[in-house]
Amino acid sequence: MFRSALYRIAETRHFWRIASFSEIAELYASRTIRTIAMNIVSGFTSVYLYEAGYNLQFIMILWLLFYILKLPFTVFSARFVAKFGPKHGILVSNLLYVPSMIALSFMSAWGLAGIILWGIFMALSASIYHICYMVDFSKVKNVEHAGKEIAFMNILEKIAIGISPIIGGLIALWFGLHTVILVAAVLFAISALPLFRLIEPTHTNQKLELRGFPWSQTAMSIFAQIGVGFDVVTTGIVWSLFIVIVVFPGVGWDVYVRLGILSSVTILAAITASYTYGKLIDKSRGGVLLKISVVANALVHAFRPFAIDPIAVVGINISNEVATMGYNMAFMRGVFDTADLSGHRIVYLCIGDFVSNIGAALACAILLVCTMLLGDVEGIRTFFFFAAGFVLIIGSARFSIYRK
Repeated sequence: MFRSALYRIAETRHFWRIASFSEIAELYASRTIRTIAMNIVSGFTSVYLYEAGYNLQFIMILWLLFYILKLPFTVFSARFVAKFGPKHGILVSNLLYVPSMIALSFMSAWGLAGIILWGIFMALSASIYHICYMVDFSKVKNVEHAGKEIAFMNILEKIAIGISPIIGGLIALWFGLHTVILVAAVLFAISALPLFRLIEPTHTNQKLELRGFPWSQTAMSIFAQIGVGFDVVTTGIVWSLFIVIVVFPGVGWDVYVRLGILSSVTILAAITASYTYGKLIDKSRGGVLLKISVVANALVHAFRPFAIDPIAVVGINISNEVATMGYNMAFMRGVFDTADLSGHRIVYLCIGDFVSNIGAALACAILLVCTMLLGDVEGIRTFFFFAAGFVLIIGSARFSIYRK
């Protein structure tokens, strides 16, 4: 049913090549379920550790090690997708997330061992998935309507992201976060089901080589990934912790419901912005959109330290969603075009993800230093100003598609 509905929408909008849409619909059915599973629990992971008694410095050391671990996993993931293809990689990634969630659910019993197992499986799963998804989407997109395709992908994700935190928050409040994590593990397993019928869009058994890689054509877009990784940590990890520590201190476990509601109110703005941005990108305005959105996102980060109540949080969440989606869609379109032109699709996407993880690790290290020197609250507030500067690096990307 879900695949049929996707097919009818895409056929009228010609988002994808209709000849292969059956396989693509299965891929995005899997991605939608995965997105729900991730956002039921992913926004709560750091908060879960904090509420369980782990201090902020420990949590940031954990995330720092997580992103460092992803560096070799990214290289492994590139070799995996070259050998077996992206859809097989996504299948393996979804299945790997199940033991990650199970380990997290038993953290109270297993202690540090549970946290380590969670981090290893999640790092490997996330690394494989990101490379495989980017390779797959960059291969199957329609060049003339890539902006619309990215917009449609974002709309599906934002609907899933909009409903899942509230569901996760309510389950956590009524049955405990342990149950939320187990539900997420089940959903990850279900998300693998649409992928058992696989037709790979790329050649398998490829050999990856750096010889002949067009560094001059790709260097600036790869460098810009530092800002992308820094922004992911700022928005996804640090902001949630700031809300719990500053806006809702001492609330207890029902903080999950509040976080879910605050993160879900952005859904209408996200859907509207996604559709508008997709049209701008297809009208060759992606370069302008990228630069304006990056500056807007930097301003949002600069205002984060002054949020002291839920109303301010909602305003920042909406502003951040609109700004982040603008640069993310324009940046992604440029990355896909560069991947096509480079002649080294998998290598280019692998290097970009590698650098993005370096940016994320750098963000964790800077926050760790700030909190050690200034304390938790002032340290996070100071970190947001660093984030405002680092995200401007994203605007340094130079994509040939935006110079036409």
